[in-house]
Amino acid sequence: MKHRLPLVRLIGVILPALLAIVLAAGGCIPTNVPPLQSSATPVATTDAALSGEPNFIQVVSKVRPAVVAITTEIPVRFFGRTFTQEGAGSGWILDSSGLIVTNNHVVEGARTVTVTLEDGRDFKATSVKTDSIADLAVLKINASDLPTLQTSSEQLQVGQWVMAIGNALGLGISATKGIVSAMNVTMSPDQGETLTGLIQTDAAINPGNSGGPMVDLAGQVVGINSAKIAQVGVEGMGYAISIGEAMPIIQRLSR
Repeated sequence: MKHRLPLVRLIGVILPALLAIVLAAGGCIPTNVPPLQSSATPVATTDAALSGEPNFIQVVSKVRPAVVAITTEIPVRFFGRTFTQEGAGSGWILDSSGLIVTNNHVVEGARTVTVTLEDGRDFKATSVKTDSIADLAVLKINASDLPTLQTSSEQLQVGQWVMAIGNALGLGISATKGIVSAMNVTMSPDQGETLTGLIQTDAAINPGNSGGPMVDLAGQVVGINSAKIAQVGVEGMGYAISIGEAMPIIQRLSR
C-alpha cells in the first residue's frame, strides 16, 4: 500500500527558536512529498540482535563518548542587513584523528561550525566536505586520540531494537530507543532531492538529532538520523540514512 505523507522535515534545529523544525540553512520543507516506497524483501539478522533483554545503559555508555554536538553560525539577510543565526545538530566520530560524520543540512550555509565533544571541549571545524544530494557531510577538527564508533555490516530486520543518540533541541546529548519499523524507504524531502535506502523507526527523533548515529544493541552505527514526518496526529515516523548507503559517500568525503 502506498501512503502520501503531507509533511517531511529534516531535523536540524535553529536556535534559539527550538520549536521551529526547519533546515539548518533556514528553509522550510515543502509539503508536496511523493509516496514512500518500502521493500518487503525479508533480510537476515543475527540471533544476538534478537535474544536477551536489551541493555540500553550499556549501549549508551559505549556510544556516547563518540557522539558530538554541532553548533553553526549562519548568516541571514533581513531587510538589507545581515544577522547571524545559530543552528544545532549532531555528529559522530568516524576516525580518532578528528573526522566527524553529520548531515549536509546541519552545516549547509554555515559560516562557522563548532564541534563539542562529550568531555566539553570545543573545536572549530577546519574542513567541511558535503554531498547535498545524499545529505551527508564529513568535518575535520584538530584533535587526536578520540573515541570512535564502529559501523555495522549486518543487515537490519524489521522489529530489531535500535537507539537514536544526539543533540536533541540543542540541549545536549540524549538517547531514545525504538524498533526498526520499515526498511529501504525512499522519500523526497526537498525538490530535486531523493533519499533512498532509509530506515524507518519509532524511536523519537527530534530537531537537533540530525547527523547523530542510529545504533544497534552492539553499539554499532546502522544509520544516520536525518528526517521525520511532522504532522498533527502522526507519531513515531523517523528516518535514518542506512550506513550501507552512506559509507561509500562518507569514504569519498573523508579523502
